[in-house]
Amino acid sequence: MNRLHATKDFWLAALRADGPALWDAVAETGPEAAVPAGPDRTVADLAHHLTDLLRWVRATVARGVTDRPPVPEEPQSRPEWSESLDQLRRELTGTIETLEALDPDFPAWNWAPQPKRAVFWHRRVAHEISVHRWDAESAAGRATPIETKLAADGVGEVLDTWLPAGRRSGPTDLHGVVHLVATDAAHEWFVRLRGAGIALLDTGTILDSDDHHARAKATGTASDLQLALMGRKRPDQLALTGDPRLIQALRAG
Repeated sequence: MNRLHATKDFWLAALRADGPALWDAVAETGPEAAVPAGPDRTVADLAHHLTDLLRWVRATVARGVTDRPPVPEEPQSRPEWSESLDQLRRELTGTIETLEALDPDFPAWNWAPQPKRAVFWHRRVAHEISVHRWDAESAAGRATPIETKLAADGVGEVLDTWLPAGRRSGPTDLHGVVHLVATDAAHEWFVRLRGAGIALLDTGTILDSDDHHARAKATGTASDLQLALMGRKRPDQLALTGDPRLIQALRAG
C-alpha cells in the first residue's frame, strides 16, 4: 500500500478548483435535472443537500470541542431556485474560508475512529465536493474525472475512514482479500474482509502468516476506483479478476 501524504493546503486547493466547477454545473442544468448516481435525486436535491451540509460543517468544526454536535433540524421549506444557487455559492465560499482559518490540529468532532481534529474536515469536505462535482457534471452530460492525486486519497479515505466507521453499503458477510490498483497514480491497496470486519494491509511491512493472496482485483484510474467505491460506477466498469462481490463489499455510503 502506497501512502499519499496530503495536507490542508492540498485539500483546500482541491476545494478551490472543484467548488466553482460544481456550482457551474448545478447552475447549467437547472433544478429538475436528474442526478444519474441517484435515480430519485434531482440537481435541486443535490444543491440543498450540499448547502445544508456545508452550513452544518462550518458551525461544527469551529466550535473547538470534540463532543458530538446536535442533529441539525430539517429545513421547513426550500427557497426559490435563484436563492438556492446564491446560498450554495455562499456556503462553498464560506466553507473554504472557515477551513482555511483552522489549524489542522484544532479540536473538532468527527464520526470516524480517528483523532478529533479539524484536519478530518479539510479532507472530508474536499472529497464530498469532488464527488458531487462529478455528480453535477454527470447531470449536465459532461463529467470529468476526479484529479488523480485527490482521487487516490479518496480511495484511501474510503478504506481508512468510511469502512472502519461502519459506513458500508455493500455486503458484510464476505471474506477475502481485495487488491485495488490505480493505474495512473502508482498506488495500490490490499484490503482483507472478515465479514463485518475490515483490515487495510500495509504491504510495506512483513505480512503475518495468514493467506494474503488476493481473491479479487480491481484495476483502473484512481478516479474510477474512487467513484466505484462511492457507488458512482459499477464494478464491471473496472478491470476485474476474481469474485466481483468482494469489490462490491467495499462500497461506502
